[in-house]
Amino acid sequence: MKGNFAAIALTVIGVVALAVNLDLLQLDIVALLRKWWPLALIGVGLALFFTPDDKGGKRPGS
Repeated sequence: MKGNFAAIALTVIGVVALAVNLDLLQLDIVALLRKWWPLALIGVGLALFFTPDDKGGKRPGS
């Protein structure tokens, strides 16, 4: 899931950047970042919370 999220995020960012460059979308990226930057922290926190452990669920020696 972690790899899929990164691929989807990069694709969406690329599509939005291309739309802005082609004047298909009027978007002020700096103004959006100033207002919505805490949302990135929330997204990273949720991604870390829902990422499965690599440990297999049991501790060695238990």
